[in-house]
Amino acid sequence: MPGLSMNVQYASALEGLPTPAQFKRWARKTLRVDAEIALRIVDEDEGRMLNREYRGKDYATNVLSFPLTEEPQLMGDIVLCAPVVLREAKEQHKSVEAHFAHLTVHGVLHLHGYDHETEPQAELMETLETGIVMNLGYPDPYKENAQP
Repeated sequence: MPGLSMNVQYASALEGLPTPAQFKRWARKTLRVDAEIALRIVDEDEGRMLNREYRGKDYATNVLSFPLTEEPQLMGDIVLCAPVVLREAKEQHKSVEAHFAHLTVHGVLHLHGYDHETEPQAELMETLETGIVMNLGYPDPYKENAQP
């Protein structure tokens, strides 16, 4: 299994967020090579600012990934916006833990270079995400009302 160095930063005051050990477990299951990742959990103000600055979209999104390099090891940053993730989990009738797991996997796949800009890319990424998330013991993240 590839090695992982992950720094988990909590910049959100929300309670009930996953632990660093959980985030590391989810990321480790997604890795194909050794990696150094900074994962930051933010509130809506910071999430909105980052999405506006880096993607030109003036709203907070659930996950942002910032790949730095893939050689000699994978390096990058992942930002998860806690209020958005919690809201989506409730709206989609998913457990908060399962949704955070899915979005962590999604973010790590982006660091690996996967994207969902075209239909074939989206289908490949969804297939990979579904397999990893289900292997972690959570339900299919793309199935309606997926409960563990």
